[in-house]
Amino acid sequence: MILYPAIDLKDGVCVRLKLGAMNSATVFNTDPAAQARSFVAAGCRWLHVVDLDGAIAGRSVNRPAVEAIVAAAAVPVQLGGGIRDMNSIENWLGRGVARVILGTAALRDPALVQEACRHFPKAIAAGIDARHGLVAVQGWTETSQMTAAELALRCQEAGVAAIVHTDIERDGVLAGPNVGATAALARQVGVPVIASGGVSSLDDLLALKAEENSGIVGVIVGRALYDGRIDLAAAIAALES
Repeated sequence: MILYPAIDLKDGVCVRLKLGAMNSATVFNTDPAAQARSFVAAGCRWLHVVDLDGAIAGRSVNRPAVEAIVAAAAVPVQLGGGIRDMNSIENWLGRGVARVILGTAALRDPALVQEACRHFPKAIAAGIDARHGLVAVQGWTETSQMTAAELALRCQEAGVAAIVHTDIERDGVLAGPNVGATAALARQVGVPVIASGGVSSLDDLLALKAEENSGIVGVIVGRALYDGRIDLAAAIAALES
């Protein structure tokens, strides 16, 4: 199982939110590139980067910070937040991003997802962020009437390489991941699923690892790394053993 350290960008710096609320941001590092290098030095094999401002604006906002991370990191970077057209997808993949995550676009523009998957079959992931089982979009400011499972099946049919499943009610509050919901989603689709939201301890990571057979292949960890609750090198060793 792959551990993805999270770098969430707001106003050009690394932050963590609580429950996705933009006014709850805590700044953890003012140098995103340095943060990326620190995670890579600890042994991570991927980085998970989100342009929080971009998710709200519908376009990339923290471009300089993302470019600095990609340049500094010696590992693949997956990027989400505000990527909603083919030009943006092509631009970021051309600039060294290994995988683009479509969130709002996954719900609102299925044709774009299909086209992107045709052109870049291994480089497109769907970001499915759920609040009480329903998909939330536009930087989590709007909740749809589509369930996470319905969207996951549609994205699978489109050909996405992976699904990032976030339980918004757990995100940033160290409440523990929603292992049951993520495993249930993974069992419904044939696409690798990456869990996100709420991880607070090594025990949480091991609980997700115990569900690998369901199709969970990775886990995103943010606040628990920044505040020292989880040692990144030890966590990677535990998940890859």
